[in-house]
Amino acid sequence: MRLPGATRWGTCPAGGRWMSQTGEDLRPLEGVRVLDLTRVLAGPFATMILGDLGAEVIKVERPGSGDDTRVWGPPFISSESIYFLSVNRNKKSIAVDLKHPRGAKIIKELTAVCDVLVENFLPGKLQQLNLGFEQLSKVNPQIIFCSISGYGQTGPRSQSPGYDSIASAVSGMMHITGPEGGEPVRPGVAMTDLATGLYAHGAIMAGLLQRQKTGTGLHIDCNLLSSQVSCLSHIAANYLNAGKEARRWGTAHESIVPYQAFETEDGHIVVAAGNDKQFVQVCEVLELIELNEDQRYKTNKLRVQNRKELLHTLSQRFLQKNTADWLKSFEGSGVPVGPINSIQEVFSDPQVKHNNLIQEMSHPTAGRICVPGPAVRFSSFAPGGPTAPPLIGQHTVQVLRDTLSYSDDIIKVLLESKAVVQNKVF
Repeated sequence: MRLPGATRWGTCPAGGRWMSQTGEDLRPLEGVRVLDLTRVLAGPFATMILGDLGAEVIKVERPGSGDDTRVWGPPFISSESIYFLSVNRNKKSIAVDLKHPRGAKIIKELTAVCDVLVENFLPGKLQQLNLGFEQLSKVNPQIIFCSISGYGQTGPRSQSPGYDSIASAVSGMMHITGPEGGEPVRPGVAMTDLATGLYAHGAIMAGLLQRQKTGTGLHIDCNLLSSQVSCLSHIAANYLNAGKEARRWGTAHESIVPYQAFETEDGHIVVAAGNDKQFVQVCEVLELIELNEDQRYKTNKLRVQNRKELLHTLSQRFLQKNTADWLKSFEGSGVPVGPINSIQEVFSDPQVKHNNLIQEMSHPTAGRICVPGPAVRFSSFAPGGPTAPPLIGQHTVQVLRDTLSYSDDIIKVLLESKAVVQNKVF
């Protein structure tokens, strides 16, 4: 448990605030230890959230190269990939050769003192190293073992490697993303990976609760395909219940009109009139009152049927003012509207700043860095001052000594055998 103390605030160069909390309030996962055998995005995103909630996360990396994303760039800060820095705060890194007998033994010993193990190896790979769920659950029957893969632990595609872009395509996500009548488009961030990380984080929390009831651990099968298919939501239900095949709509909505981006004099504005009352308000703001009297647009069903004519009229009107003026005109109308912000504009937004979504920390080689902070706030505890994403093997000796109680002599032998590696900066 952290020692009592004061809350400390700092300022990120990009304009946000960060908070270092050292009070007595206990984060929900304080005392929970996570062994993280994941790399790239889905797994590291999940374990980062667990770390934000107070878990001790021990990240296992390949000696030498480490997590794949350590070389994903540019951009880099110093020699550090910003991609890696974005999803690996609040973790310790140990560099262990899993193929070395002594390295595998260390993983088993760490499993014995951990509550959760998260991995994203190709299904069956860890079993070949005697580090699968069946083997490790004998070492620790209470372990919550979460496997993240591309397609699941079993089935015809289980041995295919899991990549966000491929799973996004196979799951139908790309089929429904892109301009109307245009080519399929990959979402601007790896939403399939991120959705899988969120599912994994929630499943692990559920597993910990289940363990409280049963006293035993369990195996969680979390995969990109299932995560993205489940996120198809009403698009999937439209097909399953009405046989309706989906298509690309750009920024528009298939079932609600107007619900899309409109070009303005200097940019774009997104308008989401989700009901008939809001449509009336849109027409009043646009000074197109006659549209409210047009029988073709009286209900949303009719507006969907007459989409083309209505959108042509609205589009011509929006071109007559700039985005800022339209936003001001819509204030107080009750109609949901917003600009399409650049990333620079996102982090200049007053609400983004108010929500403390910029988190700053000091990195041992990159210096001061900023990353997107936790999305959720709680009334009874603060996220805590984050620790910077680790260097490869930064905590190898520390974990062996403090967590596994290895003597200095044994640690020296392990380092000499190359079963483990300690970062030379530390």
